[in-house]
Amino acid sequence: MDNESIKTMLLNIQDSSLEFSVLLTGKESKRVNGLYKPDSREILLHNKNFKTDNELVYTAIHEYTHHLINEEQIAENGGKEPPHKARSHTNYFWAKFHSLLEIAEQKGFYKMDLSISPELEELTKEIRTKYIEPNGHLMQEFGKSLIKAHTLCEQASIRYEDYLDRVLQLPRTTAKTVTQVGTLPKEDAVLGFDNMKIVARLKKPDERAKAQDAIKQGKSPDSVIAMMKKKAQTEDPRAKLEKERDRLTKTISELTQRLEYVEESLANL
Repeated sequence: MDNESIKTMLLNIQDSSLEFSVLLTGKESKRVNGLYKPDSREILLHNKNFKTDNELVYTAIHEYTHHLINEEQIAENGGKEPPHKARSHTNYFWAKFHSLLEIAEQKGFYKMDLSISPELEELTKEIRTKYIEPNGHLMQEFGKSLIKAHTLCEQASIRYEDYLDRVLQLPRTTAKTVTQVGTLPKEDAVLGFDNMKIVARLKKPDERAKAQDAIKQGKSPDSVIAMMKKKAQTEDPRAKLEKERDRLTKTISELTQRLEYVEESLANL
């Protein structure tokens, strides 16, 4: 592949009205496979890093994703160049990158074919059945045990938070996440613990079902998270404001209680 054929392929995957160039550097780099320069709109590909065109295409799409996001940010900034953030590999980036890879697969520019390596295909099945799913079951049972422990703490007049902090020595955020996973149906264990965490954070049954289906269809975790965020952004403005009001009210109440405690402690010194 040469510079122009790579550019044509990228535009075929998703068009861009912001001019850019592709340059095969003819070099090998131990640091990066490619680079996008937003100021000059250049996609640099260290082609001596790649053994196959498939590997090159993957990196080209990665760098093109940076370009497309740069284009979006310029449009959002009224046509002006936005400040370029140091953290460019955000959840949104990975979700968009994976969606472009899917289009590239559909159009025959890129492929992920495990059958090329029967050994890898077999190992993948083993990883799923021996580690991912069993770990999901284990964390589900862990969550159910924490729910039971919470109930027993209340019956024994023991503060559950103190039990977590000093007996189990378990971070409260971790305990909350695992507890949420413990409420999911048993069959969700096939998703794996990390994907179960994504599903468990969703409160509405229809949202959970949509996320579950997306994961089972092979969507990446970042793509699922971005999909649910996009759906949340379409929520009724009034409902969003009411939720924010409730969160602020709760925060103010907690801070007020903390302030009273500090003032009381100061008075007793």
